Amino acid sequence: MRVDMRPGVDRARPRRQSAHRAAVLGYPVDQSLSPVMHRAAYAAMGLEWSYTAVECEETGLGSLIGSLDGSWAGLSLGMPLKRAVLPLIDEVTDLAMDVGGVNTVVFRDGRSYGDNTDVHGILAALRDADVHSLTSAVVLGGGTAACSALAALRELGVKEPSVVVREPGRAAEAHAAAGRLGMAVDVYPFDQLDGLLHGAGLVISTLPAGAADSYAAAIVHSRAAIFDVVCSAWPTRLAKAAGFAGSTVVDGLSLLTYQAARQVQLMTGRDDVPIPVMREAAQAELARRAG
Repeated sequence: MRVDMRPGVDRARPRRQSAHRAAVLGYPVDQSLSPVMHRAAYAAMGLEWSYTAVECEETGLGSLIGSLDGSWAGLSLGMPLKRAVLPLIDEVTDLAMDVGGVNTVVFRDGRSYGDNTDVHGILAALRDADVHSLTSAVVLGGGTAACSALAALRELGVKEPSVVVREPGRAAEAHAAAGRLGMAVDVYPFDQLDGLLHGAGLVISTLPAGAADSYAAAIVHSRAAIFDVVCSAWPTRLAKAAGFAGSTVVDGLSLLTYQAARQVQLMTGRDDVPIPVMREAAQAELARRAG
C-alpha cells in the first residue's frame, strides 16, 4: 500500500469547517492538470479552497477515503481508482454505474456521492465543435475512456458504434458498458479499420499519445470528424493531418476542461464556473512543461 497525503488529514472527523478541501487521487498523479485547473477556478470564483494532488494506489483507497474529515468537499479520481471506488461510496449515479467508473466523489451531509463527468466533458467538447447528432461512429480503444465515449455516443444518437482494438480481449470493458447502456457494439481488430471508416461520422481515439499516428492517413481520408482525447502531446499526428485536410478536430484538452468544470460545479454547488480561465490555466501549465 502506498498513500501519500500532503497535507495530512485529521482522522477525528470534526464538523465541517469553513475552509473546503479537494484533491485528485491517482497513481501516478504528478502529471495531472487537475490542480492548476481547479485552483484557477477557485481563485476566479473567490473561494479560499485548497486542491492537492495525492498519490494513492487501489489498496490504500478505502482507508484514505475513510480518513477524510468534514472539511473535504470532493475528490477527482484517475485510473485505476475509477473502478476501485465504486463499492466504497454511498451513492453512485446511474450513468457512472453504466459506464463502470466514477471520476468524481462529492462529500455532503456525511455521505459520499459518485458521478462520472467524463461523459459530460466529451459531449460538451463535441457540441463546441458543432457535433450534435450522429448515426455512426468508430471508437479506437476498449478501456475506461472508451466506455465514457460509448455513453456520449448514445446521447448523440449512435446505436451501434464500432470499437477497434489491438486484441479482442481488450474490449471486455467496452462490451460490458455497452450492455449496461443498452447499446450494441461490434469489436474489430485494427486491420479492419479501413472498411469501418466508410460513412463514419466521427472517430474517437481513446488511445495513448502516438498510438493512432500510423492510422492517421486512413482516418483523415474518411472525412469523419476526429476527437483525439490526448492533451499532453497536442497536436498529435492524427490531429495535424485532420486539420490540414479540413476535418473537424476536437482536442483532449476540451474534454479535460469541461469534465473538470463539471467537477467544480458539483463540489461547490455553484454554476458560475469560469471554464475559459480553467482552460487557459491548463494551457499555460502544458506550455511550462514543454518549455
